[in-house]
Amino acid sequence: MELQNQEISRIEVSTSLYRKLIIIVNKLLYDPSFFWYTASCILIGEALLNILIIKYVSYTEIDWKAYMQEVSGFLSGERDYMKLRGDTGPLVYPAGFVYIYSALYYFTSEGVNIQRGQYIFAILYLWTHFVVFKIYQSSRKIPPYILIFLSISKRIHSIYVLRLFNDCFAMVFLYSCIWAMVNRKWKLSCILYSISLSIKMNVLLFFPAFGLILFKSLGIWKTLFNLLLTIFIQIVLALPFLSEYPKSYFARAFEFSRVFIYKWTVNWKFLDEEIFISKRFASILLFGHIFILMGFLFKRWCRSDNGVFNLFYNGLCGNIKETSKSVTADHIITLMFTSNFIGIIVSRTLHYQFYSWYFHSLPFLLWHCTKLPIFLRCLTLIMIEYCWNVYPSTMESSSTLLLFHLIVLINLWIGDAEGERVKFNEKQE
Repeated sequence: MELQNQEISRIEVSTSLYRKLIIIVNKLLYDPSFFWYTASCILIGEALLNILIIKYVSYTEIDWKAYMQEVSGFLSGERDYMKLRGDTGPLVYPAGFVYIYSALYYFTSEGVNIQRGQYIFAILYLWTHFVVFKIYQSSRKIPPYILIFLSISKRIHSIYVLRLFNDCFAMVFLYSCIWAMVNRKWKLSCILYSISLSIKMNVLLFFPAFGLILFKSLGIWKTLFNLLLTIFIQIVLALPFLSEYPKSYFARAFEFSRVFIYKWTVNWKFLDEEIFISKRFASILLFGHIFILMGFLFKRWCRSDNGVFNLFYNGLCGNIKETSKSVTADHIITLMFTSNFIGIIVSRTLHYQFYSWYFHSLPFLLWHCTKLPIFLRCLTLIMIEYCWNVYPSTMESSSTLLLFHLIVLINLWIGDAEGERVKFNEKQE
């Protein structure tokens, strides 16, 4: 009898521990109050994973050597952007890039100690995820398990610690800008946005939403002041080049007419190269970009403000109390991520490193802004990730990528385009 009682007691203890474990796991996955417990576990796991990748996965040379060659010219005293070159061609990034990679040039023994550079990028990867997690947490509508999707991308790990692309620096400052906006630190957000823009031009895709949110929050005059601050920072950063060769700087650092190589594009591979590089195709994409943005501006982004014209009237009259009512954390994040995503869809080309431009926003857009079933949200993330891991890209992978991009866009249009209306209860879905 005593042995039987002991056995029953052991079973009860085991069952109790199992139930407690289930409760803890459930809270880690679904309970917003456990958000940072989940986030901390993921960040620790990511730190270990990045160390293992650096130690056991071969580094692949793509642009690092060219970056080092470009900044070595600057460090040697050259200020003419037309003469700053590397093996892959001329320097085509603004001044912020030059300063960051000049620092990396020294930290990595003139670019030779690549592993040291990889560890710097591993820290950058963790910093980026920390900031993105802060953005997600501010929504209060995103369950913690969504963070897992932000940490399982093979391509993103590769972009950071195996390729060392400058896109990574541009995006961490951009996400920091969004975090500052969520906290209503508008001047800081403009400073961070300008720094991000000084590293790579892709952050201009966020500008339509960025300008609109500033206008809603501050009115016309303070918005103009903050935008002038953004421009002023660009000038200050570029001063060593502008003071000697201004035409060369603008021609290279902000070269809007540049045509990318068809071979490396991830999108539009189902088109002939002749069409891909044609000016007519570029014009169609530009028109499509403007058309979609105008659609969201007039029909989706300003509904809480009783329309665009009412918003602009209040903003011009300085009626900030009216225009700022809709500017919540969810509204800011949704508009910023959506504006960028629209630009991604109609980009003339997407190279593999460009995945970092919008990867971190996809789970938010799918879970917060669409009414898709969970299965379809997960499938969308899986298929987009798959397309970005097909190398070289094919007609099928490019077509699939466009299809799932359009699925997301359509569901943003019919879902919660303002970041306010849809509230998901994951356990009821």
